[in-house]
Amino acid sequence: MSERTVAHLRHGLAHRSRRIADSSAFSSAVFCLIAANAVVLGMETYSGVVHQWHGVLKAAEHFFLAAFTAEILLRAAAHADRPGDFFRDPWNVFDLLVVAVAFMPFARENATVLRLLRLARVLRAARFLPQLRIVIVAVGKSLPGTLSFALVGALLLYVYAMVGWVFFADEDPEHYGSLGRAALTLFLLITLDGLGDAVRGGLEISRWTVFYFGSFVLLGSFVLVNLLIGVVINSLEEARELEEERGRGVPGRRRRADNPAEALRAQLVAARQALDDVESGLAAPSGSCTCQGNGETARTGV
Repeated sequence: MSERTVAHLRHGLAHRSRRIADSSAFSSAVFCLIAANAVVLGMETYSGVVHQWHGVLKAAEHFFLAAFTAEILLRAAAHADRPGDFFRDPWNVFDLLVVAVAFMPFARENATVLRLLRLARVLRAARFLPQLRIVIVAVGKSLPGTLSFALVGALLLYVYAMVGWVFFADEDPEHYGSLGRAALTLFLLITLDGLGDAVRGGLEISRWTVFYFGSFVLLGSFVLVNLLIGVVINSLEEARELEEERGRGVPGRRRRADNPAEALRAQLVAARQALDDVESGLAAPSGSCTCQGNGETARTGV
């Protein structure tokens, strides 16, 4: 079989598979399967249901695994003409890992791992929910900013915990007897939980503790938390813009990818027309020329 024939078959397979995989009916069916899998997974948490319907639940698990395997194979076939594009989509890689690991011997023999894999299938619902997909992308984009926020917060917590240990360790060893206890106490104060009790306890030690707790709450609860909110909101905006660009860009790419035969046919027609013009010029008598104008042909002798 020649390479041209193989390429033609791959284009045809990708075109037909892509039409199915990109259809709304297929997406709805897969989403319903994911929801049904979540329901079955929840039912298995009840021992009475498992004991009574063990065979049915086992058959349902095999059915879901077969259905999700067929789905991922269809999505892979949709990229038969360009296999590399399949792995450029993180959702395709995630789906492939979730389905492929379920066939591994260590996963099938370990009930805990198998349950976690089945739970991971529920997360695939994000693929079919644009808003949830935006949130997940935003969480990933906010990780670098969140790491910086965590480092600044840890530094602030360490400094104030050391100050609290120095001044309050003897009077309040339960909350400030060590660096760890002081850090835990202050970490809870960031959420403003028990702030009133902490301030009252501090006032019994010294009036200057008001500045200690006030400055910590101001920096920890208001400044740092608002910075974290700003990082998350900025990541949400970036994720929403990426989703909008993806929504605008995909149809054009799909049209080009879905119609390789039409594009090739148009190029062949143009090439054939050019060849016909060349052949017409070569076949004309040496003592005549062909002039075309306004849709009429006139021959004149030289």
